[in-house]
Amino acid sequence: MKKGLLLVVVMLATIAVKAQDIYVGGSLNLWRNSTGNTTSFKIAPEIGYNFNETWALGAELDYSHNYVTGQTANSVFVAPYIRWSYCETGAVRLFLDGTAAIGFVKIKDGDTTKAGQVGLRPGIAVKLNDHFSFIAKYGFLGYRRNVNTLGDSFGLELTSEDLSIGFHYAF
Repeated sequence: MKKGLLLVVVMLATIAVKAQDIYVGGSLNLWRNSTGNTTSFKIAPEIGYNFNETWALGAELDYSHNYVTGQTANSVFVAPYIRWSYCETGAVRLFLDGTAAIGFVKIKDGDTTKAGQVGLRPGIAVKLNDHFSFIAKYGFLGYRRNVNTLGDSFGLELTSEDLSIGFHYAF
């Protein structure tokens, strides 16, 4: 009985220590262009696991809505990523996400199309305290199919639509 209780205590202590490596968070993007009559928003909850101070593995679930002069499109993506933190100075950390996303885009009164992307996304994390971090990602370098445009596209994109601001809560 004592050995069983000791085993349970050790297992719970191990889980509690490792839980500090798990983080949750997300981002919210909003954009309105009154001249072009366009509106877009994206909600992207995120969960991840820090292997060490340099490497992390995570995933986002993205939902976005775009309205462009009478045309409405909704999309859902699952976007796993591996994060490489390459520079940390005090509370500021620079990182690069290698991401591969797959999802669907539904255009109102139209067909649903498969979409996806593979590429790199730079970002910055500012640690506010032991648990909260401010996260910003900007840009995309890679390949996209039916994301933001119909068909295949590749290259570097630095637009306001690729800016996301969010947070992480580390346990």
